[in-house]
Amino acid sequence: MTEDEKTALLAQIHMMLDDRAEGAYGLTDITQKQHALQSAWLAERDGHPASMIAAALMHDIGHLVHDLGENPAAQGIDDEHEDVGNAWLARAFGPEVTEPVRLHVAAKRYLCATESDYFGKLSPDSVRSLALQGGPMSTEEVAAFRALPQAEAAVQLRRYDEEAKVKNLVTPPVGHFMPYVEACLA
Repeated sequence: MTEDEKTALLAQIHMMLDDRAEGAYGLTDITQKQHALQSAWLAERDGHPASMIAAALMHDIGHLVHDLGENPAAQGIDDEHEDVGNAWLARAFGPEVTEPVRLHVAAKRYLCATESDYFGKLSPDSVRSLALQGGPMSTEEVAAFRALPQAEAAVQLRRYDEEAKVKNLVTPPVGHFMPYVEACLA
């Protein structure tokens, strides 16, 4: 990837998160942008490396790439945003960023299968989408998920995903997190 391509991609990501993510984040009282910023801020607050902060910031970018509206799950649609986002990001980022993005939905299914209280922590939207995404994992799926190299990172990202739904939480702006994104470019 040339320097010009990197600059253009960073500008595109910044624009998508700053300008195209103002829609509601499902049934929550926050926007997609606020959700992304809260996720990244939580990862930064906890001292994670640039790859986790970038993954947290961009974990739902698949929603912005294909733009199926604010709440496809309400229409019975699994938008597969984790796969769309992974494919879109994979052209410029390594697996330390793309795999947690790809696996954050599987991590929800995993946590619902392995932690008795996790399902109760899900937002109404996450409960609805869980059913569309296959429900809690089976014993075999749990074992296969645990064996994945980025499973632990995906679980951490998932925890931030659920926590990052706080109305009126003040976070740094998108620009604050872009150096982490830039540091992760392949």
